[in-house]
Amino acid sequence: MADDFGGLRMKYLRLILCAILLSLISTAASQSRTTQIYFKFRIESRDDLYSLGRIIEIDNIVGDTVYAYSVDTRFERFRKLGYDYMVLPNPGSLFSPKMSRTVDEFLEWDSYPSYEVYVATMYRFADNYPDLCQVENVGYSVEGREILFAKLSDNVATEEAEPEVMYSSSMHGDETTGYILTLRLIDYLLSNYGSDNQVTALINNLEIWLNPLANPDGTYFGGNESVFGAIRYNVYWVDLNRNFPDPDEGANPDGRAYQPETLAMMSFFEAHSFIISANFHGGAEVVNYPWDTWPQRHADDNWFIQISREYADSAQSNSPSGYMNDLNNGITNGWDWYTIAGGRQDYISYFKGGRETTIELSSTKLLPPNQLPNLWNYNRAAMLTYFEQAYYGIKGIVTDARTGQPLAATITVLNHDIDSSRVFTDRDVGDYQRMIDAGIYDLRFTAAGYNPQTVNNVSVNDRSVTIVDVQLVSILDPVPTLSQWGLILLSLLLLAMGTAAAVRRKNPAMILR
Repeated sequence: MADDFGGLRMKYLRLILCAILLSLISTAASQSRTTQIYFKFRIESRDDLYSLGRIIEIDNIVGDTVYAYSVDTRFERFRKLGYDYMVLPNPGSLFSPKMSRTVDEFLEWDSYPSYEVYVATMYRFADNYPDLCQVENVGYSVEGREILFAKLSDNVATEEAEPEVMYSSSMHGDETTGYILTLRLIDYLLSNYGSDNQVTALINNLEIWLNPLANPDGTYFGGNESVFGAIRYNVYWVDLNRNFPDPDEGANPDGRAYQPETLAMMSFFEAHSFIISANFHGGAEVVNYPWDTWPQRHADDNWFIQISREYADSAQSNSPSGYMNDLNNGITNGWDWYTIAGGRQDYISYFKGGRETTIELSSTKLLPPNQLPNLWNYNRAAMLTYFEQAYYGIKGIVTDARTGQPLAATITVLNHDIDSSRVFTDRDVGDYQRMIDAGIYDLRFTAAGYNPQTVNNVSVNDRSVTIVDVQLVSILDPVPTLSQWGLILLSLLLLAMGTAAAVRRKNPAMILR
């Protein structure tokens, strides 16, 4: 009987294992059948874009023609709307590019790296420049690839009271121009430190974080050896630039769970205080500034226009005619172009107190490798001067008035800030930076457990910095009122008079003097 029971148990165990195996095979087959669809169609009214942007991933709009992505499992929703559309070749599969198999070969800058070469290149930067560069793995993609940042600073192992700035690229995996340009920027900054005044000042005065590849699974969807076959999405077919919390639509605006790549970035941003950043994309040539999610303008709209204009002007002056001149001659408000929800630009600008733009570097998403040096030459100066915006505005350190310890504080510009445009101190060192147009402003400093403090008539000039350090008083250390100060002074006066009288009583001879 026991033998029969044991045999029956083994039989059911084999059936369960077979069912699990069939399920895994079915899931893998289902994922392998999922395909990315790149297509275009025409619209009669821009009013259609809001609802369409919640069904498909809009990529670009030229006139009345919309370029978009979807996957076959979701494309049916769009198809039922009745638009005439044309399926286009996938941008990441138009040709097979030259790939580097070694770091030295890649550093010639006329090829794309294999995934292993990319990782080795990042860690070589840190090995070759240990005093200036550290590489940090902030998390892993779905398929276990590293999401890497290079940190550059003159005291790279020390947290200093310096502005933190950041570039990140290729969260759309098939938009690879920024991937190479960000790697080349790391190399350029490190190799020119100490010999180039601009580069040396940037590394001495800023804490620079550079992430060349935010979506490694999308870029290496076809395998680690080539970027051929790159896709927009991660391997769960989620558009990472629709996967962040949104100012208007809240958490999970795309209806998808936060992806491992998104969670890694959100955790990293929580640990840092980036005051200015940019997110490199491709498919157009334009600097896109907030907001993407709604039509109202950012409190610092004029400032955003200015820095976007400066980037586009610099790129145009270093390139042939026709480069970086899409939309409003190379710049655009996000909503004016097309609205999206869940973008990283709005997430950082609204929730994290930063200032981020989305910079579209190339109309062609997967550039022939021999064109990459040209794009570097077009953008190099602009990439450097964009970071220099962190030099200007209002800055300072907020500390505890009694202990001198740094505080996690919020700085609000009164009668100016709207839609969460306030900024924060770096909680570790207490420093803050408020980039803003020239003018005269009243600042409000607040911190949990402390009495607020207002500093009036802070004057800001163009291309200059105004320093405002603030010491906040804890609510446990109350400040005396005017009447209390009067009583304190009266008490001190009476004490002094009493002491003098006592001295005279002890020494009557003093009266005769």
